Amino acid sequence: MNKIVKSEQAWREQLDNDQFQVCRLKGTERPYTGKYNGNTTPGVYHCICCDAPLFDTATQFDAGCGWPSYYAPVNEAAITNVEDMSLGMQRTEVLCSQCDAHLGHVFPDGPPPTGLRYCINSVALNLKPRDGSE
Repeated sequence: MNKIVKSEQAWREQLDNDQFQVCRLKGTERPYTGKYNGNTTPGVYHCICCDAPLFDTATQFDAGCGWPSYYAPVNEAAITNVEDMSLGMQRTEVLCSQCDAHLGHVFPDGPPPTGLRYCINSVALNLKPRDGSE
C-alpha cells in the first residue's frame, strides 16, 4: 500500500471544514449528530480522505455512545492504532493506514468476537452501499 501524503493546503481544498477538522486536526463531531450513527444500509465504509475501505456494516453495532461503532475493521492493515494521551486520559486513536486520517478511537468494551469498540466519526467516512441496497 502506498502512503498518501498531501500538504495541509491540499487537504483543505479536498475536504469540507468539518471533515478537515476531524480527519486532519484530530477533532470530533458532536455525539448523535453524525449521518452514519444508526445506519441500517448494508455496505462498506471508506475513508473520506483517500477512499480506502475501513469498516463493513456487518460489524457495526449500536454502542449507545453517539458515534457509529464497529467491532472490527475490514482487515487489520486498514487502520493504524496510536496511543493518545490528550485530554488527560489514555486512549487509543484510530487512523486510516493509507493517509493517516484521524477516524476516532478504539475501546476494549465492545461485543464478541473481538471485544473491541471502534468509535468512529461519521464525517471521516463515506458509505458505499452494497449492490441493490440503495
